[in-house]
Amino acid sequence: MKTHRGLWRYLVGEPLPTSAFAEERLTNTAALAVLSSDALSSVAYATEEILLVLVLAGGGALGLSLPIALGIALLLAIIALSYRQTIRAYPSGGGAYTVARENLGIYPGLIAAASLMIDYILTVTVSVSAGIAALTSAVPALQPFVVELCLLLVFLLMLANLRGLRSSGQLFSIPTYAFIVTIFGLIIWGIFRQATGQITVIPVTVTQTPISLFLLCRAFAAGCTALTGVEAISNGVMVFKSPEWQNARRTLGYMVGILTAMFLGITYLAHVYQIVPESGQTVLSLLGRSIFGNGIFYYFLQITTLLILMLAANTSFADFPRLSYFLARDRFLPRQLLLLGDRLVYSNGIILLSATAAILIVIFRGQTNAIIPLYAVGVFTSFSLSQAGMVRHWFKDKTGGWLLSTVINGIGAIMTTLVLMVIVATKFKQGAWIVVLAIPAVVYLFLSINRHYRIVRERLSIDGMELNRSRTQIQTNSTTPAIVLVGQLHRGTVEALEYARSIASQIVAIHVDIGDTDKTNLLQQWQELEADIPLIILDSPYRSVVKPMSEFVADFEARHPETFTTVIIPVFMTRHWWEDFLHNQTALFVRAALRNKRSRVISSVRYYL
Repeated sequence: MKTHRGLWRYLVGEPLPTSAFAEERLTNTAALAVLSSDALSSVAYATEEILLVLVLAGGGALGLSLPIALGIALLLAIIALSYRQTIRAYPSGGGAYTVARENLGIYPGLIAAASLMIDYILTVTVSVSAGIAALTSAVPALQPFVVELCLLLVFLLMLANLRGLRSSGQLFSIPTYAFIVTIFGLIIWGIFRQATGQITVIPVTVTQTPISLFLLCRAFAAGCTALTGVEAISNGVMVFKSPEWQNARRTLGYMVGILTAMFLGITYLAHVYQIVPESGQTVLSLLGRSIFGNGIFYYFLQITTLLILMLAANTSFADFPRLSYFLARDRFLPRQLLLLGDRLVYSNGIILLSATAAILIVIFRGQTNAIIPLYAVGVFTSFSLSQAGMVRHWFKDKTGGWLLSTVINGIGAIMTTLVLMVIVATKFKQGAWIVVLAIPAVVYLFLSINRHYRIVRERLSIDGMELNRSRTQIQTNSTTPAIVLVGQLHRGTVEALEYARSIASQIVAIHVDIGDTDKTNLLQQWQELEADIPLIILDSPYRSVVKPMSEFVADFEARHPETFTTVIIPVFMTRHWWEDFLHNQTALFVRAALRNKRSRVISSVRYYL
């Protein structure tokens, strides 16, 4: 056991104190790498998605890729402006979920949250599968091990993110910036060759063959994959160094500028170099061969593209746990997702994301083409709700420039909704129906979890309980001292204290503060209900409940060596076994840690809900 614990510590690092949280926050440079890898990686396939649709109308229709790309760039600018306003209006983060819930209501908020969570899971699945597909294309001998390689990559990404924000930022910065430099090198060299007459420029022509409006909308919607990941920065405002919201807005501007330049540059060069999609080769690969030839620069482009596609999943690892935190805070997800891990990241959220992505990889056998039709529905649902929420926000908060902001957000809401409708219509039979059905199913799960927490809260509430300032401790013949472990002051705790009074002559209650305790409120409630028993609050700089509690119990026993010490643990019992997964089960870990001494009695006082 110690060997396994030591190996785990070696892999993820030593625990960090809560006081180091500010030091773990990201600079703008590191945040751009961590939060923008998904959005920036989309230039590797966004132009190709447009061309694959247009080529259905014939080669002459490929000239429409440029006006379509300009339209997508305009939509990107509108969405970016909206998220700049969102970051300013909601500096603590939360993104589409917070905006939709506060301005449109609880159900639109939960739909936005469910859409984003599904999209984050699919982003990991698609990115990892695409990266491994590129690897197995280069090394065909690895083809039989696609699923195993995908699972290994998910595990490595999980470990990297469990090491903390700063460590993952340092790790992922090199491949992200290498990709950016390589793409800009491709664009600059391609334009240079055009300017120096090394190639023949193809004028922008629009096909004379009639092309349906639906096909144009479909090409536009396909190219909107370039917008996936844009919302990540607004969800992760609190990972930035102070001033958080200002740095987040600045980094969003950098990301949108880089993304727009790369996307338009690749689309323009694809037209100039007459790139036509073909089986077995990506548009970016064909473009790289046309500009760089088959030399070292071409292979460097392929390697950096492979790495950025793999690391695109990291944006989800940064934002999924934080979105899960907001939902858990509002009691729509299990409380375990509220807890900071040893390295000051939401470890349980990272593990949950890894597990769900791994399940999808196994189900779809790591085949990217089988997963892609599910992609983008969730992100555009959240886009639309976020934009609509900001329109409502400006109508309620009519501050300077609110009318212009309302127009911008209104246009964005209309455009993203239209794109969402086209995506659903064109990809429904290919698999998008799964996401369309999964979103309400996840919302129902949120509401079921919330209903359970409301029932538990009502039944454990001490509101209306008789005050006990004058209560005197029950006299017993026992000389046994007792320690009562207090998580929260509720009816289960009160019954445990009553039991302690019946068996012990000396009682002390202890509470471990892992950074989420309102000490003033707890002490006030304690004085009203349990003033005859002293309450000791133990600080836990490393957010562990078990260690400070074990140390206190050991010290208490050292001061009472002549008798047994009774440790009393209040436990409330749920109606159904599966409801136990919605609670931290701290009592189990405490019991396991305290069972190592004969002169110690451990009693669980159960309160049945």
